[in-house]
Amino acid sequence: MPAPDFIPLPDTASTCRERLVELQGEIASIKTQIATADIARQARRGALDAQWFHRAKTALRFKQQELARVSAHLAALAGDLPRERFKDTLIGVLREQLPDDTWQLALAVARERQGREVGHG
Repeated sequence: MPAPDFIPLPDTASTCRERLVELQGEIASIKTQIATADIARQARRGALDAQWFHRAKTALRFKQQELARVSAHLAALAGDLPRERFKDTLIGVLREQLPDDTWQLALAVARERQGREVGHG
């Protein structure tokens, strides 16, 4: 099983969400298998197969790491979109409401604060 760092991340927010659902199911399945094996071990008063247990715990850890990576990637994909849309809408409203000389002054101040030229005008 490849480590989660080598697994490509989904391209879109919707595919991230789909993968998160899949990972949650896979994690729940591994946890159920570990718990079932432990109950069987207790019933027969024996030991767990150490190699199987190690593989199961490693798979669980990899799935949890991938879940964290996909969650962070989803946040990065979706996080800026609502804010960017809001800023674009706000700029449009201000552009409509402000007189042209006030708009130009606001642009000049923003450019000065930004420290570089931005073509909003």
